[in-house]
Amino acid sequence: MFRSLRRALCAVTAALLLPLAGAQTARAADPGAGYWHTGGRQILDSADRPVRIAGINWFGFETGNHVVHGLWSRDYKSMIDQMKSLGYNTIRLPYSDDLFKGTVPDSIDFSGGKNTDLQGLDSLQVMDRIVTYAGRDGLKVILDRHRPDSGGQSALWYTPAVPESTWIADLKALAARYAGQDTVIGIDLHNEPHDPACWGCGDTAVDWRLAAQRAGNAVLSVNSRLLVFVEGVQTYNGVSGWWGGNLMGAGQYPVQLDVADRVVYSAHDYATSVAQQSWFSDPSFPANMPGVWDKYWGYLFKQDIAPVWVGEFGTTLQSPVDQKWLAALVSYLRPTGTYGADSISWTFWSWNPNSGDTGGILKDDWTTVDTVKDGYLASVKAPGFPSTGDGGGDGGGGTAACAAVYTVSSDWGSGFNADVKVTNTGTTALTSWKVTWTWSGGRQVTSMWNATYMQSGATVSAVNAAHNGAVPVGGSAGFGFGGAPGGGGTPTVTCTAT
Repeated sequence: MFRSLRRALCAVTAALLLPLAGAQTARAADPGAGYWHTGGRQILDSADRPVRIAGINWFGFETGNHVVHGLWSRDYKSMIDQMKSLGYNTIRLPYSDDLFKGTVPDSIDFSGGKNTDLQGLDSLQVMDRIVTYAGRDGLKVILDRHRPDSGGQSALWYTPAVPESTWIADLKALAARYAGQDTVIGIDLHNEPHDPACWGCGDTAVDWRLAAQRAGNAVLSVNSRLLVFVEGVQTYNGVSGWWGGNLMGAGQYPVQLDVADRVVYSAHDYATSVAQQSWFSDPSFPANMPGVWDKYWGYLFKQDIAPVWVGEFGTTLQSPVDQKWLAALVSYLRPTGTYGADSISWTFWSWNPNSGDTGGILKDDWTTVDTVKDGYLASVKAPGFPSTGDGGGDGGGGTAACAAVYTVSSDWGSGFNADVKVTNTGTTALTSWKVTWTWSGGRQVTSMWNATYMQSGATVSAVNAAHNGAVPVGGSAGFGFGGAPGGGGTPTVTCTAT
């Protein structure tokens, strides 16, 4: 609510692992692989396994900087690496339709080797690089049409300067841009519709539900595998709440798209550092909050109608009321340790410290983590996802490459042990790798540690384990194995960044 207020002025023990059928099988075996769809209240991956979005908002593309904030202080890759290290698995990227006017990013620091591969790029090309690197890190991305232009939020999805036709054309352009690149799992059609937007009233000029159907079908017409995220409104049948946070009408008037199982409803919810609401002064607070959330959006999840994603929630955490609110909301979202992915998804507002009425996970130096705020979210964080390789856009973000050295450590005739060292020889961090070789003499792998493998005849392919796929530039990882019979010498090995 009140979006104009919410912007600042500017080592793991190695285990014996079961063999898998090659790198693709290894990736597909991990929850979150591929494009996603819905089933009842759950978001499901390409193999119908439930997944949970547990992410962070990183804003800036929708502002006059026309790029995510903080790049004046840090390299974008280090930011994404830090998000991953803290346990966030998805990035929500707000943008405005100005991106389609050839805007050039402002306030990026290129000194000291920072952001060097972003030089000379326009805003959309920078978004490509962010999507690419996020995918390599195993993070998903949700694109959020946050504003029609960098000037500010709009109540409706269109303005005199940015008509509905432009809104839809730009949504389709983004959907087409990332088609076939499953790092981008979906698009949030418009941020925080509010009065006079209605839900189910039937007036095409203000009925957000009908507009969402038009836009959602347009998106799916060019990329049918995307999720369509639909926020609520402010007021339904005279009952008002947060901007974008009122989904009371979605049960009676659902968003119906031409492609089934693509709608995820999105609510926003905030604390007193953003604005006061009547429920904060209720004598029963915070015990009253689950009932409030049930009424506005939680019923969709509890009644198995559709998945719910709390796309924004945040607070400065200074007030005791806000502290109780956040604790109650995290509990309502359902701890991952208890419920797994059968839980409400979320992206916290925000990564940025320069959100005026919430602050962020990062402190003002754009590096230090607010461990208290981040700690509130610990129970609802969720596992990351498989690396999607190049991830999106123009395939930028540096060159991923590796080399491998095979060494026989012992050989007793009937068997042998060998070690393989993998070195990152590229210009960007590796997130996964595969080593392949072909033997002579009918040799077989008998055991392998710190990697998984597939052997087909004399050819062996070994893929990193979960804990050693990430290798920094110039760094190394390794694995070992036993084989039989011995006496085979050293084959030629090939390393591939996957």
